[in-house]
Amino acid sequence: MFIAKANGGVLLVRGLIKLYRNLKPYTLLILGAFVFAYLQVSANLELPTLMANIVNNGIFTGDISYIWREGIYMLLIAGGGIACAIAASFLASRVSMGLGRDIRSQIFSHVENFSLHEFNKFGASTLVTRTTNDVVQIQQTTFLLTVMLANAIFTGIEASRLAYVSSPELAKILYVALPLVVGFIALIVKPITSLFSLVQKQIDKINRVVRENVLGVRVIRAFNKIEYEKKRFAQANAEVTNTYIKVNRIVAFLMPLMMLTMNAVMVAILWYGGKGIDTGNTNLGAMIAFMQYSMMILMSFVMLTMLFIMVPRAAAAGNRIAEVLETKIEIKDPEKPRQDFSKHGHVEFRHVTFRYSGAERPVLKDITFEAQPGEVVAILGSTGCGKSTLVQLIPRFYDVTEGAVLIDGVDVRELTQADLRKKIGYVPQKAILFTGTVAENIRYGKEDATDEEVRHAAEVAQAAEFIEDLPQGYDTVLSEGGLNLSGGQKQRLAIARALVRKPEIYVFDDCFSQLDFKTEAELRAALRKETENSTVIIVGQRVASIMNADRIVVLEEGRIAGIGTHKELMETCEVYREIVYSQLSEEELS
Repeated sequence: MFIAKANGGVLLVRGLIKLYRNLKPYTLLILGAFVFAYLQVSANLELPTLMANIVNNGIFTGDISYIWREGIYMLLIAGGGIACAIAASFLASRVSMGLGRDIRSQIFSHVENFSLHEFNKFGASTLVTRTTNDVVQIQQTTFLLTVMLANAIFTGIEASRLAYVSSPELAKILYVALPLVVGFIALIVKPITSLFSLVQKQIDKINRVVRENVLGVRVIRAFNKIEYEKKRFAQANAEVTNTYIKVNRIVAFLMPLMMLTMNAVMVAILWYGGKGIDTGNTNLGAMIAFMQYSMMILMSFVMLTMLFIMVPRAAAAGNRIAEVLETKIEIKDPEKPRQDFSKHGHVEFRHVTFRYSGAERPVLKDITFEAQPGEVVAILGSTGCGKSTLVQLIPRFYDVTEGAVLIDGVDVRELTQADLRKKIGYVPQKAILFTGTVAENIRYGKEDATDEEVRHAAEVAQAAEFIEDLPQGYDTVLSEGGLNLSGGQKQRLAIARALVRKPEIYVFDDCFSQLDFKTEAELRAALRKETENSTVIIVGQRVASIMNADRIVVLEEGRIAGIGTHKELMETCEVYREIVYSQLSEEELS
């Protein structure tokens, strides 16, 4: 049973121990903090002895000069202790803040390499919480461990020795009090640990609710769900509050017990110390010194109690952070990447099958087709047939389950992700913009793009006109996510971002859906000229938008139902005809 508990304790702090391996560069700072903490403790422990000497040798004898001399000496030692405490706190702050910075960098760098599958496994809200709130818990605990743990240990050991030296008889009181204090601490560790683990999950939930409300504010207001969302947030908020109340109840139960023990020890010292003075077995100075040493010992246990309250929460946070850092990256660069391209801008799907992790059936089954430079290849199919999934295999957001996706004759798994994505201009279904100016968002596709290149890309994307109408034109600062633009404007900027890099392959994932027919027609005409030497792959929902493509790939339930031009598919593919007739009349077709 003891071994099981010990193993459970190790598992509890496993993540914290793993993260503390990052403290190696701060070894000298930690040692320095320990040295200053020891000097502070030494200074504090010297004061009771000096006080005892003043009582015995100064006050009782009436030696005023001795009292002044020892008093000034006490002030100097106390000042030195304060200086050492400040130095220890400064070094501990450097250690904890540096550790927090390093952990945040590790999390961010690791998460940046996640495939979409790993992102879906965690979710955005919990990743934000683990990068911010959880790291703060680690920082705070590291600071306390560096300063308070050293102080508590040094104080406890040295004060116990000096207390015994000053009065062996009175030391017996501590033999009873200290085991009680240790028992009280052990009593609270397990329930507090489980509660703090629950707190972190509940904070995730609050972040998720807040994030959904911020991003979905238009939908919430459109459906009059403001009160409903208030209740959702209130419930999540109440859960965290109630859990914290449970934690505080345990702490509130512990601290009075600790104070009761301390006061009982003081009463016992005064009682037995007074009897010792009457019998001549001790003196007043020794009793005063012992009382101060006892208070120091008990205060060291109070500090340890605070640490035992903080460590479980940090341990829970450490495990959550370690869970992110230990997540294996599914999509990795090859050890020996290939550079021997036999073609440029050529895309080939060779018997590709793809299944999402944990799914029973594949989303795509035996997909085979090619796209050549200068061609426009459209992907068409009903909702949920796997169109977006298919094009996300090209920049290797996912890896195929079977078969291969080839770029320029090379399997994408044999290229570095950087080399692969340099060849691709990708425009997602949902336009994502970043905080910054319009020009900076377009240059996201090519950092060194000139002003002329930025303007040209905007003109081709049919965005130049509305950009010039903005308050500062291309220097207009966009809000988070581009909320100060319409959906169509954001889509056009996302298209301009892809155009400015002039890639070999363009992938447009149903990114024309929020454009009116006139703007879309003008955009497609401009794209034809701009991309005439590149491969263009378009995911579309509207037949009118893709019927002039060089080739159309029709998907049905993850399989290819037909490949060809609009005319060919109207003759050979029933699925395509059904889609066409559901959208266009006979007059529009003719």
